[in-house]
Amino acid sequence: MKDRHLSLNQTQRVRLEAALHELQSLAPAAASAAAVTVADTIPVNQEDNILKGHGTSDQDGEVVATLCGVVERVNKLVYVRTLRARYKPEVGDIIVGRVIEIAPKRWRLEINFSQDAVLMLSSMNLPDGIQRRRTAVDELNMRSIFEENDVICAEVRGFQHDGSLHLQARSEKYGKLERGQLLMVPPYLVKRKKQHFHHLEQYNVDLILGCNGFIWVGEHVVVGEKTKPTGGQQRFSTEAENFTPLETRKHICRLANAVRVLSALGFTSTVELIIETMEASVSSNVEINDMLGAEFYVQTAEREAKRRADLLRKKNGARTLEIKCLVDAYVWSDAEDPNLYGEWDFEEWKKAHMKDFLAMTNGFMHELEQLNPRPGGDL
Repeated sequence: MKDRHLSLNQTQRVRLEAALHELQSLAPAAASAAAVTVADTIPVNQEDNILKGHGTSDQDGEVVATLCGVVERVNKLVYVRTLRARYKPEVGDIIVGRVIEIAPKRWRLEINFSQDAVLMLSSMNLPDGIQRRRTAVDELNMRSIFEENDVICAEVRGFQHDGSLHLQARSEKYGKLERGQLLMVPPYLVKRKKQHFHHLEQYNVDLILGCNGFIWVGEHVVVGEKTKPTGGQQRFSTEAENFTPLETRKHICRLANAVRVLSALGFTSTVELIIETMEASVSSNVEINDMLGAEFYVQTAEREAKRRADLLRKKNGARTLEIKCLVDAYVWSDAEDPNLYGEWDFEEWKKAHMKDFLAMTNGFMHELEQLNPRPGGDL
């Protein structure tokens, strides 16, 4: 577990190792076979004229991995996809960042990338919501929109010539994030999906899973409230409206701790798993601060191992049918009976007892048919 050193007792250590071992055993065999470390040989057919891609090298006529990861094959291209790496942005990614500098006509954001991202003044909606040309007055008022250390949600628009990212925040769902917590997890724990904005209505909380590993947990904000202008006479009423209820703050803290626990255990951060972890803490009467304790970490690992085992069992179509029936047991009372031991002739038994044996077997099959009827005719 990264970034957290837990004081586990002997029992908790054994339970955690058993849960992690079970999780490792449940991993698909194909994925385990494709996993390589540095200097591992990648099996290829040299007659196919393969193309060696990222993370591979040619040594003594063999393709050798230069990175730890999973071998991927696209037609003739063979490359290694690292499991743990820095964020690699793609156009259309939803990211969460923090403003670190205000430059002429742009803001610079820290987004957990090798370079800072740039949000141009022309790439976002103005506070009045009117689509118009940006003027010198708008440039002077940039600090009233975003200032240093503000948390912003935006979308990757493209790459600039120097390799930095170009962001855009033209939609009403993008913009400044307030009244919540910003969490940082490894980017590989957040998978790209169609939906990264989640409104948890039962908790009145917004959950934004940034592709760059920044996760925002905050009070729900109705789309459009950010663009409404607030005059001087409305400031006092606005401050009263911005007050977050105590119950909502508890939900935010509990969800944030669930994200921290899952990240420390190396589990993928999905909205379903985060909610399940939070609800498990509530059902187990675990306090918010105790969620970061050793016992809850172990319980989360055991619960995830059980969940994955159940999913694998359902996927394989394993069904167990419990049949209760009356069984008659016959005990041979005379151990010296000569009929208990000795040789026997199958042909003689076949002539004398085969008909009765078949009748008995058919009776058993008929009883099973009555207990568990199958569509489609006889067994």
